[in-house]
Amino acid sequence: MSAVKHLNSDNFDAETAKGVVLIDFWAEWCGPCKMLGPVLDEVATEIGAQASIAKVNVDEAQAVAMKFAVRSIPAIFILKDGQTVQQFVGVQSKQTLVNAIKDALK
Repeated sequence: MSAVKHLNSDNFDAETAKGVVLIDFWAEWCGPCKMLGPVLDEVATEIGAQASIAKVNVDEAQAVAMKFAVRSIPAIFILKDGQTVQQFVGVQSKQTLVNAIKDALK
């Protein structure tokens, strides 16, 4: 089972308020988003309990996507205590994402 959480408009604020969270904004119809899925599973395994890895479906949580001004997906945001500290657009390597999380943990 994947350690990646699925967030929506109802649980987003509570799940991202404390600590470091990587958020992947994605959609079912997005090819590159599907490519990123296994990478996020690997990141979640490597990072463990140090940070949370989560996905937000832009079709199901449009208000959250609008709050972050997501225009292209996959869009990846690293949040620390609810604030954006880094963001990426497009498929990223596992190491890039792990490094970004480790930077946010400092």
